[in-house]
Amino acid sequence: MAANARVTPESIRQAAAVIAGNVEKTPCFESRALSEATGARVWLKFESHQFTSSFKERGALNKLSSLSAAERAAGVLAVSAGNHAQGVAYHAQRLGIRALIVMPRLTPHVKVQRTRRFGAEVLLTGETFDETKTAGLALAAERGLVLIHPYDDEHVISGQGTVALEMLAAQPALDAIIVPVGGGGLIAGIAVAAKDINPGIEILGVETESYPAVHCALRGAAPAFAHTIAEGIALKEPGGRALPIIREKVADVVLVSESEIEQAIVMLLEAEKAVVEGAGAAPLAALVRYGERFRGRRVGLVVSGGNIDPLLLSEIITRGLVKAGRLARLRVRVRDLPGSLARVTACLAAAGANIEEVHHQRAFAADLPLQQVEIEFVLQTRGPEHVRELLAALDGAGFPARVTLD
Repeated sequence: MAANARVTPESIRQAAAVIAGNVEKTPCFESRALSEATGARVWLKFESHQFTSSFKERGALNKLSSLSAAERAAGVLAVSAGNHAQGVAYHAQRLGIRALIVMPRLTPHVKVQRTRRFGAEVLLTGETFDETKTAGLALAAERGLVLIHPYDDEHVISGQGTVALEMLAAQPALDAIIVPVGGGGLIAGIAVAAKDINPGIEILGVETESYPAVHCALRGAAPAFAHTIAEGIALKEPGGRALPIIREKVADVVLVSESEIEQAIVMLLEAEKAVVEGAGAAPLAALVRYGERFRGRRVGLVVSGGNIDPLLLSEIITRGLVKAGRLARLRVRVRDLPGSLARVTACLAAAGANIEEVHHQRAFAADLPLQQVEIEFVLQTRGPEHVRELLAALDGAGFPARVTLD
């Protein structure tokens, strides 16, 4: 495409030809478990199965392939929170192009490590993406590097649009596609491609309530920002090339909460054994939150990436188990006599609970009578009904107990 070219169905088909064989045609299949859970017929497009675990490879490769010989010789620079960085680094290495990646200081370590592994020079600077972007633009000018923008570029948007070509080839009868939205490049490309194939298809974007930039832009409102686990879509300003496409072709951009994204991560892990980052889980979170809108319809969800920090994933799983009642904390009062703990644990074992942690409390419970002890148990359970059974069993054995979350 020329420098002033627009994103068109033809530019997206050209991008598909350019990246063919060097980017995965990722799986797109119906999830029976999620269909039963949501009341819609749900198809998942697993861009997390790309080599760098994100859709960003598509746009990055399409842009890199468009560079002249002189631009390739000069080298490239990308500013990214992680996924675009890996896509640029990996394909720049394949094409023999020197790459400098500028990332925020708090980028998850797994993304930094993988980016360096692909042969790129990595510079960590800035507390926010805006600070990092400013530093990156200055470096690009100083070193004469070609900027590979993560979303505000026609070649990048066209590359991302190839996701829709594959989704509708796998399931031509989709009624709607739900897409995570950061800068807007992915949803803009998908909207152009999908609406060309099926003008009646509904394209819906989803952002987190913590970073509602596009949602607010469409409504003329001023966004407020907070911390989010979906750092891949934590952008304060939509792309100037993407936003007009979104206004024209996207039905709406809706919001989901942080806890809803956490729940969606756990649902995908349980239902499909899929490890997904916050941004990749956002479409499922939207489907669950706005379920009536999609009930009985064929809905495609773009699982955009799988680069999640293992420690964060572990915390989300634990919190999800607590919310589902499968991990419970009980406080039980017993007489402070030899054998009391053994009798309580025997009661719990007989009721089918698995003990993870045990803590005694004597001195720091002001309302605890003398010669009594409060024992705190963290238990693996089968769910809320099982927890109620455990409380009843303990009470029946003379051990008053309560569930606590503090």
